[in-house]
Amino acid sequence: MASEQKRWLVVHVIAIILALNNVAYEVNGDPQVPCYFIFGDSLVDNGNNNGIASLARANYLPYGIDFPDGPTGRFSNGKTVVDTVAELLGFDAYIPPYADAGGRDILNGVNYASAAAGIRDETGQQLGGRISFGGQVNNYKNTVSQVVDILGDEDSAANYLSQCIYSVGLGSNDYLNNYFMPNYYQTSSQYTPEEYASALIQEYSGLIRDLYSYGARKLVLNGIGQIGCSPNALAQNSEDGSTCVEKINSANQLFNNLLKSLVNNLNSELPDAKFIYINNYDIFQDLINSPQSYGFTVTNAGCCGVGKNNGQITCLPGQTPCQNRDEHLFWDAFHPSEAANVIVGRRSYSAQSSSDVYPMDIRQLAQL
Repeated sequence: MASEQKRWLVVHVIAIILALNNVAYEVNGDPQVPCYFIFGDSLVDNGNNNGIASLARANYLPYGIDFPDGPTGRFSNGKTVVDTVAELLGFDAYIPPYADAGGRDILNGVNYASAAAGIRDETGQQLGGRISFGGQVNNYKNTVSQVVDILGDEDSAANYLSQCIYSVGLGSNDYLNNYFMPNYYQTSSQYTPEEYASALIQEYSGLIRDLYSYGARKLVLNGIGQIGCSPNALAQNSEDGSTCVEKINSANQLFNNLLKSLVNNLNSELPDAKFIYINNYDIFQDLINSPQSYGFTVTNAGCCGVGKNNGQITCLPGQTPCQNRDEHLFWDAFHPSEAANVIVGRRSYSAQSSSDVYPMDIRQLAQL
């Protein structure tokens, strides 16, 4: 009888140990993809502009006031959209900026984003230094050569990179800090909005194909959000300070429609790759239409900044921001709050509505 009780006890102890191991694996399991590469602008820059002679920098408080590491260069009070996606993909650390990435850490991915950057090389030049989309792609090519060295040969590197997620989000500054800035740029007199969107997509497409040539196979192409609803646009161009600026938003929609069509074209032309489109425009429309259901009480003003609606310029060093940051859709004159970024990141990863993504979400893309 004693021996049977002993055996029963041993079996149950083993079962408990196995169960605990399974729980630990679920919590600390491997990421769903081996690496995550990020290309973009200030919406996702996490420190690449810190060492650049540029006015587009955010490595000072109150930026990062709610981020565990404090100010890092993120244009947010806390996390960005790609930070949220990295968490959901299962990474145990945020993807490092290219400026700081090195060694075997690059095997987890690299963030190449640069504040004020655009698809066009001249975009954002009035703000000083920045790394355009073309420059970011060149930096990625340097990373690929390092991956080849680490893994031993090009075939191993190509197989590894083919499993990774690539996120591209550019175009906002080509409107904000180019087309709709006629005192600095000639593009609005050279192109109609339709022609400009086509020119941007043509250049964008060429750089995407460069990424494909260097191993990218799972690509997330992010549409432009509602720039005409930012506190800056409302402060400068809205008669009542709350109605979104239609001429800006309609131009953004022209770009987004072409970008979604590009996803179709690339999926048919490059059958060993998979492209998806994130409909940031409609996701933001949902947040603006139903702010209370997402916990937002302020949608037309930044939490910090200067001027009407805190919309003339971004947060000043040492400025005291609002206390109810989670209730603000926007953090500063241009950038969403962490609360908004988390929602967009979650809906990009796992679509809440069928219109959020096309033809699938990031979670499904990771599983391919």
